[in-house]
Amino acid sequence: MPSSPANNAPVLTDLVMPKLGLTMTEGVLADWKVKPGDNVPAGAVIFVVETDKIANEVEAPSAGTIAEILVQAGETVPVGTPVARWTGKGFIAEAPDAPGPAVEAPKPRARGENLPVASGERIRATPLARRIARAQGVDLTGIIGSGPDGRIKAADVEAAAKTAPAAPPSAEGERIALPARYLSMVRRVVTARREIPDFQVVRAADIGALLDLRGQLNQSGGRKISVNDMVLKAVGRALLAVPRANRIWDHDAHIAFAATDVGMVVNSEDGLFIPILRDAGRLPLDRLAGASAAAAAKAREGRLNAADMTGGAISVSNLGMFGAKALTPIISPPQSAILGVGAVEQIFRPDSMGRPVLRQEMTLTLSCDHRVYDGVLAARLLQAVAEALEAPHSLLLTEG
Repeated sequence: MPSSPANNAPVLTDLVMPKLGLTMTEGVLADWKVKPGDNVPAGAVIFVVETDKIANEVEAPSAGTIAEILVQAGETVPVGTPVARWTGKGFIAEAPDAPGPAVEAPKPRARGENLPVASGERIRATPLARRIARAQGVDLTGIIGSGPDGRIKAADVEAAAKTAPAAPPSAEGERIALPARYLSMVRRVVTARREIPDFQVVRAADIGALLDLRGQLNQSGGRKISVNDMVLKAVGRALLAVPRANRIWDHDAHIAFAATDVGMVVNSEDGLFIPILRDAGRLPLDRLAGASAAAAAKAREGRLNAADMTGGAISVSNLGMFGAKALTPIISPPQSAILGVGAVEQIFRPDSMGRPVLRQEMTLTLSCDHRVYDGVLAARLLQAVAEALEAPHSLLLTEG
């Protein structure tokens, strides 16, 4: 909050850790782009925050001069915590998402109160501390952290490294530093594997009619439609048919969405990213195709921001274009489901008279969060997706 002026001193305002997502409660202040005394124009990047989704550049809400930096790079702090003070106007605003539960900033302990991590407990350390520990071969177990609640900081690791015996030389090979965006993706999937009680439901869909319709649409001279666009649309339509599936888990409660937002997994040089296609179930198919192409381009060019990847309860990961028969994808938190899409296969199936008929089938694997889904709900959603793909003219509808 602003301080009182004295002796014509400028009024100082707190810059706080912003809320960059619906379920964000803390963030890693990964990098400062300014230092005390810097005059910062409005819109300039002040610092970088790493969340479980992405590295976010936080811009100055107005012009001002940095007076003091309160949190060092590499520290993890709760949303709303002051990280610097400056002469600019206003505060860094929270993201427009619905607020999550209030989070009280942890009170730091005296250094003597911090205890080594007990056997079997998860080691609490900042990402920077972990990176330094890996680089210098330092074992975090037993290090007494000086951060809040005993969290191990970079300085703690560096101090331990000075007294630790030299690590043996590593095997031959080039050590490649990874960008913050890639490391954010890695942390996201590790968290998902550790914390989400997931299960899978699998079925095949006959997409012969869909491929015929796609061919007709693409001969019309309009925007080209991909099979993936039609899958995204089918998932959006399925959320309209099964609204109970359009939820996520959040602190012992469900958050239900009205819009049929669907994420799309995109591969880039910096890792996997999931831009969100807004209200895909109600969006006309040609406009959805345009939105998916634009989102994929932004992802591969490194231009996605937190807002582009916030929202939705489900995503689609498609490896069919690479010939993969099927995949079991990892849910991207805080979403509650992800659909894995395999390649189109030509398979003979018996018709009602027992005669073999050649079908073009696609394997669909739905990974679900058991805190939101049970088996019946998962089967109903997957059935709705398959039915939309097998009766593809429903994908041309724009209303629920």
